[in-house]
Amino acid sequence: MVDEGLLVLAGTPIGDWRQASPGLVEALRRADLIAAEDTRRLRRLADRLELELTAPLVSYFEGNETDRTPGLVEALQTGSTVVLVTDAGMPSVSDPGYRLVRAAIAAGVRVTAVPGPSAALTALAVSGLPVDRFCFEGFLPRRPGPRRARLAELAAEPRTMVFFEAPHRLAEFLADARDSFGPQRAGAICRELTKTYEEVVRGPLTELATWAEGEVRGEVTVVVAGLDPDQADPAVALAWAERLVADGAKPAAAVAEAARRHAVDRHDLYQALLARRAQTRPS
Repeated sequence: MVDEGLLVLAGTPIGDWRQASPGLVEALRRADLIAAEDTRRLRRLADRLELELTAPLVSYFEGNETDRTPGLVEALQTGSTVVLVTDAGMPSVSDPGYRLVRAAIAAGVRVTAVPGPSAALTALAVSGLPVDRFCFEGFLPRRPGPRRARLAELAAEPRTMVFFEAPHRLAEFLADARDSFGPQRAGAICRELTKTYEEVVRGPLTELATWAEGEVRGEVTVVVAGLDPDQADPAVALAWAERLVADGAKPAAAVAEAARRHAVDRHDLYQALLARRAQTRPS
């Protein structure tokens, strides 16, 4: 174990700079080296906090983290305190940091954190949806096919789900979520949290998908209720089974998969599928 070096993951404000913690200020003040996702943004934050950054400042973002990690680990191994910050929230949570944490641990370097605001937890708290059990899904795949496949896997998830999404993809994401989870599944769009134009829109997914068809700007977090078995939607399960059959699955296998994912009765679903196929069969 290397005793001298220390990697500090420091949380930054998700919107309002006044929410920067005293711990963040102290960590930046004591750092031997600061790695920032956006060095310009960190300098602006430091100026607002009236904090002079005396440590060397290097960029550490998705495009260069693989190449830059070895140098940061070398600094840690020589006894430096390296502070890692991202643009907003906690490093490594849908942000750069995971590679450095893993490399530091492998090198025997101590890793600690200065907790800060979290868009995921903040959105969850204000959503009005159940918070006793939840899961964080972050950003889903950008391409429609993989995104829909992932949402289909989550259709029977009983816990409240938290997603990140880019504003220009929000309408497509919500339309896919509506089709996978059912139009009446409850959700909340949390936009620009803690900022001047903070907005939280709550309602069933069908309404949220329509709302998102307009122009949406800023940082977006989406919270969706988990499946309530007592409110499972047979129509959604039937649509999913039909999609599987159209993709080449045998009816029995499609029904078994759809019934499991959507928590509906398998026998009833199979009968509904047979009836639907009879209706659509050419006379």
